[in-house]
Amino acid sequence: MQNEAREAWMDWLRDAHAMESQAETMLNAQIGRLENYPALRMRLEQHLRETEVQRQSLERLFESLGEDASGIKAGMGKLMALGQGFAGAFASDEVMKGSLASYTFEHMEIASYTALIAGAEELGMAEAVAVLTPILEQERAMAAWLAENLPPLTRSFLARAEADLEAKR
Repeated sequence: MQNEAREAWMDWLRDAHAMESQAETMLNAQIGRLENYPALRMRLEQHLRETEVQRQSLERLFESLGEDASGIKAGMGKLMALGQGFAGAFASDEVMKGSLASYTFEHMEIASYTALIAGAEELGMAEAVAVLTPILEQERAMAAWLAENLPPLTRSFLARAEADLEAKR
């Protein structure tokens, strides 16, 4: 049973790695098009740096466990993120749709890392808990920042749209 449980947990870890790869692609696309929202751009750039480190931490965790992160899941996640980023470029309210998607994605990451930590604790994988806990805290911090800044971002978007200024990015 322990072996089956560990395999399920490893699949979740591979999903988290793919999720971080997808997040990198989405963040790069979003940052590359943001023009009129400097606070959002700065926070997304910070989170992109965090995300890159998170992905690398997961890769080191895989190595320490004698496992391999599947490139297939990561590749599919990047492809999906690229499509999402490309589709957002045509929305008249791109900054809002991107912010809503980011907020939702952060909560998916929070749920994923919460489950991974609980599973690692159950399986006696203290090293994994030590790697995953700081990642969870970074995801919570990003979600909290987005929650706090979504109302002023919304007001700024609407004010720019009303004044016929470039609002979408």
